[in-house]
Amino acid sequence: MAPLPSFRFLHAADLHLDSPLRGLDADLSAPAARIRGASREALAALVDVALGEKVDFVVIAGDLYDGDWSDFRTGQALVASLAKLTRAGIRVVAIRGNHDAESQITRDLRLPDGATLLSTRRPESLVLEEHGVVLHGQSFASRDVTDNIAMNYPAPRPGLFNLALLHTAATGRPGHASYAPCTVEQLARHGYDYWALGHIHTREEVLRDPWIVFPGNLQGRHINEAGAKGASLVTVRDNRVVAVEHRTLDVVRWQRIVVDCSGAADEEAVLNRVLRAMGEAAGAAEGRLLALRLELSGPTAAHATLSRNRADTLGRLRAAALEAVAEEDFWIEGVRLNTRPAAPALARNDAVGRLLDALAAPQATELPDLADYARQLLDRAPGLREALGPDHPAVQAAEGQLGPEWLARARDLILARLAEG
Repeated sequence: MAPLPSFRFLHAADLHLDSPLRGLDADLSAPAARIRGASREALAALVDVALGEKVDFVVIAGDLYDGDWSDFRTGQALVASLAKLTRAGIRVVAIRGNHDAESQITRDLRLPDGATLLSTRRPESLVLEEHGVVLHGQSFASRDVTDNIAMNYPAPRPGLFNLALLHTAATGRPGHASYAPCTVEQLARHGYDYWALGHIHTREEVLRDPWIVFPGNLQGRHINEAGAKGASLVTVRDNRVVAVEHRTLDVVRWQRIVVDCSGAADEEAVLNRVLRAMGEAAGAAEGRLLALRLELSGPTAAHATLSRNRADTLGRLRAAALEAVAEEDFWIEGVRLNTRPAAPALARNDAVGRLLDALAAPQATELPDLADYARQLLDRAPGLREALGPDHPAVQAAEGQLGPEWLARARDLILARLAEG
């Protein structure tokens, strides 16, 4: 009787090679070059892990590129990386995702021998006889694949390890378009041993019997893709998955840090708390560039100082952070001030008291004078409304749509100033 298949492979997805990173040039403090190069460095790290772990093959479940790019240097970078694997005898099997379907690069680029891009016309099966595995998958022919293409994947082949590549949102995930929808139950019933999924950028072990896995993307691209990113190393013994291990590959770590400022007596006390939090984040990042968004929350006597000039506050935070983290190892992407005055609300019967009561109203529509005043200011400067954009609080106020968070912020600032005397 022939021995049952035993092998190891890397499951990656959503490389988004050379993904455009918008807005970096607007912040002169941003390490734009390092962040732009992060996707290529993460791909290089994937190759290094594959070679170091001596895996038998690598599967990539879609979105090798990022949209309709025509710069062939992006494609050449991918080919060069895959060639390192194939020259070492490591096969690469991939499918196109929704971003690849848009890309001229994907349509015209020739992959190295030993690297296979599965068909867009129908599900294709590729047998790797030396490993006793058959890989099934179908690439996206267009961006908007809204059909359940997994329903057409072939039946499992007996005696082989059946591995499927699928670019899908499954039953849907926040922040991701519902491409190639399917259910976990459908995939589990299909009879395959491992579903290598892509499209969702957060790692998720959807099911373990059989294994259905989103590895997440190799490299976070913005603050909404925070935390460690990488690929999954899968070990198969005797035709059965015995281990699925995350391998961290990102070189830039996006991170949100919430600092509780409750009870902080002054700005220095707040800065000390920020330094502690940043030091902990830097330790967890293990030398990677930290791209941080700080959120300060809670009641503090420092609220007025922090809120008076947000640009100055950001500058002081960046300067203080150098005590905890080397300058080349971090970038503060933004600061969200959600602190509030430590002083209790003041009961007043004068004009200030009436203003505070008005600011407690849930919407600016209940503040007609504020809306009129905002419109008058905007009308005095032609083009200012368009320059500020629809999300600016002055524009929202003029349209009677100023959200309650801005009103609460104004009320808290006034209270803090009154508390200062």
